[in-house]
Amino acid sequence: MSSNAHFASDIKVVTLDADQVTARLDQFANMLHACVHDGASIGFIEPFPISEAVTFWRDKTIPALMGGKRVLFAALDGDRVVGTVQLDYDTMPNQVHRGDISKLMVRPDCRRRGIARLLMSAAEKRARELGRTLLTLDTRTGDSAEVLYTSLGFETTGIIPDFARDPDSEKLSGTTVMYKRIIR
Repeated sequence: MSSNAHFASDIKVVTLDADQVTARLDQFANMLHACVHDGASIGFIEPFPISEAVTFWRDKTIPALMGGKRVLFAALDGDRVVGTVQLDYDTMPNQVHRGDISKLMVRPDCRRRGIARLLMSAAEKRARELGRTLLTLDTRTGDSAEVLYTSLGFETTGIIPDFARDPDSEKLSGTTVMYKRIIR
């Protein structure tokens, strides 16, 4: 390992509002673009131009943040965005105890440093502060993310076969639906 390697202790996890994400739009777009081109199954398929990554953040994420029912956590290495996860708590009245985790991603050149764990910990803490007692998510069956979520206490409730196309082929993969009960 090189002497200039950075570890999770060098990473700061912060929440960013819509204006702050807009100010860093290029960093978020570049991170998403790199993750998809590295094979991450986060909703996009190749070819995936950087313009589509910009559109996702500008047209999907930023408006949701402005609505006040989603929190975006960013992992910063200095001033560089190296990871993110979102907590969506815009639920129906009979589900105010629940939150959804989405779009966990870490730049490919920053993985294996504990960043995803830091992000998930921050999201769980915020969910608890919001009075949420159940977190849900889904992930491509067999991905390393499935192992990560299991190690964080998420349990599998089921697998939906042929749920989504892989980002770099016509292959359809299943999705594993997971949940975690959290205590206030």
